[in-house]
Amino acid sequence: MTIEQLTFLAILAGALYLFVTEKLRVDVTAMITLLALVVTGILDSKRALSGFASEPAIIVASVFVISAGLAATGITEKIGEWVSKLGGNGELRSIAVVMPIVSAMAAFTHHVMVTAMMVPILSKFARQKRLSVSRLLMPMSLAASLGTTLTLVSAPAFLLANNMIERSGAKSLGIFSVTPIGIALVLMATAYMLLMRFVLPKHMGEADDADMFRLDRYRSELVIGPQSRWATRPLAELKVAMGKDFEVVGWLRDDVLRDDLTDTSPLSRHDILIVDASPDHIASLQADRGIDLNAVARFGLLAGDGEGEGQPQLVQAVVAPGSEFIGRSTRELQFAQRNGVVIAGLWRRGAHLREQRYAEERLQEGDLLVLWGYPSRLAELASHQGILMLVPFAGEAKRRILSPVALAIMGATIFAAATELLDPPLAFLLGAVAMVASRCVGINEAYREIDVRIFVMIAGVIPLGIAMEDTGTAKLFADGLTHLVQGWPTLTILMMLFLMAGLLTQILSDAATTVLLGPIALSLAASLGLPVTPFVVVTALGAVASFLTPIGHHGNLLILRPGHYKFRDFLVIGLPLTVMIGAVASWMARWLWLEGPFLPSF
Repeated sequence: MTIEQLTFLAILAGALYLFVTEKLRVDVTAMITLLALVVTGILDSKRALSGFASEPAIIVASVFVISAGLAATGITEKIGEWVSKLGGNGELRSIAVVMPIVSAMAAFTHHVMVTAMMVPILSKFARQKRLSVSRLLMPMSLAASLGTTLTLVSAPAFLLANNMIERSGAKSLGIFSVTPIGIALVLMATAYMLLMRFVLPKHMGEADDADMFRLDRYRSELVIGPQSRWATRPLAELKVAMGKDFEVVGWLRDDVLRDDLTDTSPLSRHDILIVDASPDHIASLQADRGIDLNAVARFGLLAGDGEGEGQPQLVQAVVAPGSEFIGRSTRELQFAQRNGVVIAGLWRRGAHLREQRYAEERLQEGDLLVLWGYPSRLAELASHQGILMLVPFAGEAKRRILSPVALAIMGATIFAAATELLDPPLAFLLGAVAMVASRCVGINEAYREIDVRIFVMIAGVIPLGIAMEDTGTAKLFADGLTHLVQGWPTLTILMMLFLMAGLLTQILSDAATTVLLGPIALSLAASLGLPVTPFVVVTALGAVASFLTPIGHHGNLLILRPGHYKFRDFLVIGLPLTVMIGAVASWMARWLWLEGPFLPSF
């Protein structure tokens, strides 16, 4: 073993120690490792910095922006609603529906984002249907992780694996090259979870403390502006744009409540719609200049010009017990004139409002008021004895009107990458730019959604793999493995690589695991005189599709608390599943790239 190899192994050991112990953030560890490779002379600066311009780093950053566009336009939310609707009333059907759909969603977006989106949806669904939330969340999380095996761009590990395959001189993978394996894994895992769901703990969905202040729908009023694009268009179009949780309960024209206007009737300028809407819908109106909150349009000027006070914002206020507001209507209270704050909506827990217009409703203890105002005025109101507390407004703006544009951009991006009309990095970069240029997602929001830690980590660990190859360390390990597996069947060797990666990814990220074991897989394949593709792909599959512990995937960590899971729950379900996934993945890889049999011979 040479001095260069010993130096590399020392750097590798230090990097592994920092990755495992997390004494430093993973991106900081990656940068320290990169600098160590340069300072010791193992890599020159150009090769060390090549990871920042690499295809995996560009694609990962672009996918984050495209995912943000899908979320900002309400597409991911709409898919979540469909999943909840199709889930039926029983565990069996719910799991059978949720797992394939969630897998498909994760194939083109970030699986952690999909998991985070689905947790509240399934928790609410479980409460409504009186189902065990713990028997729904783990199958969903597993499906989201397995969805990353459906396309090349959905997991950093596959992008890194493809980068290694290209560097070896072999033909690069297409965006759907791993799809047959992914489909087989999703179908197998779905069948497995349907049979094994009884092993999971049975915890019913319970409302948490946050539910007390979570508004599903509340009463508000909207006004059609003088320059609104909705003027002359039928109400039905506005309803479609807003979604199912948007209900019009009254329609005023010239301050007269009209009963003769229907969904097919055209909207007119200055019309007032009395609506029951979700916080997301109301927050979304801020991005639509043609429609506004009626109370803000009428009384916004009375709330002060806001000079030097920052931007006006929406908050929620709870009417306190014994408050002077109880028994009085919001119209009588004249908040705008007296407090410089506008009441934009009203919500009452577990009860319907008696009056059609919320301004005429007599307030009760515990009512939630949606307030609009400048920060300084809201801060003054927070100390009012009639207000129990001010809490942040739960709404998130959705640009639903742009959802067809976002879908078209995503479809065009995938088509261009899959058909190689454009190189995948360029296709996804153009898709990300198109999302911002079309205003599906704001530029600041797009930057926020890029997980810089993952981007920097990928850029930093790619040189580690290059150094492992350049120093001959990968060949050294591969020679030892070749001697060990001499005479073993190819399928057994592939299974061994999968399990090695599966064990290592429990303490490292999937990207780091692929970077460390990928070069060894390359050298092992070369020494055996076999194509490198199945060996590297199976290694990447082991890094992304092993479910031995909850710490192996960030998505599993998101479901620990809401699902009331323990460490052993993942081990009991995950150990047999991981072995089965390894067997199926190895078998399919041998069939796809080594011309092995598709069906076993007896």
